[in-house]
Amino acid sequence: MIKERLVEYRHSGKTFEGFLAFDDAVASPRPAVMVSHAWAGRGPFECDKARALARLGYAGFALDLYGQGVLGASNEENSALMQPLIQDRALLQSRLRQALDTVRALPEVDPARVAAIGFCFGGLCVLDLARTGADLRGVASFHGLFVPPGNLAGRKIRARVLALHGNDDPMVPVEQVVALEKELTAAGCDWQIHVYGGTRHSFTNPQANNPDFGTVYNAAADRRSWRTLVDFLGEIF
Repeated sequence: MIKERLVEYRHSGKTFEGFLAFDDAVASPRPAVMVSHAWAGRGPFECDKARALARLGYAGFALDLYGQGVLGASNEENSALMQPLIQDRALLQSRLRQALDTVRALPEVDPARVAAIGFCFGGLCVLDLARTGADLRGVASFHGLFVPPGNLAGRKIRARVLALHGNDDPMVPVEQVVALEKELTAAGCDWQIHVYGGTRHSFTNPQANNPDFGTVYNAAADRRSWRTLVDFLGEIF
């Protein structure tokens, strides 16, 4: 049976609240997959991904980067929540490392087998977590942002990296895809980038339907990218 519980943790005096899902039929600690949220904050979408990971035999942990109960309700609110972390990538990285430490300390989790996935802003987050040199098995970015931080140049990446990207994503032009390839190669990591034709930003989110903004759900890319993730997790664990 899939069990769920909320997990409070603190960073720099602020309280955060993650969502943990796991199958209690597994007696021993299992690998964990962190889920980093899109720009609105940890919501139902991320919790559903944690549940899906639990059904695969992992501990799914939807992390929180904004603070307990903080969620945006519009593009303007989402941007206001995300921008301080985009502008201070060292703070973002520190919060991500705290979430990782929290997951590793959970009794349901094998601390030596942890990975992270993220969506949109969360895709940037898991790439940044890998860029810190964190000892992760792997990270997977779904329609994530690729712009590197300015504080980690030249650092080696230990995690394996999977980027799942829509070719028609207006927020990530082709030049940034090529730049990420070069960055990951220089960092010495094992990387993959899968590009889906005719696919825009937010392709895994069934609620995304704003062509003018560039966010459009794509059922085929959603299905293909999840299957690729499942294979990736099986390989790294």
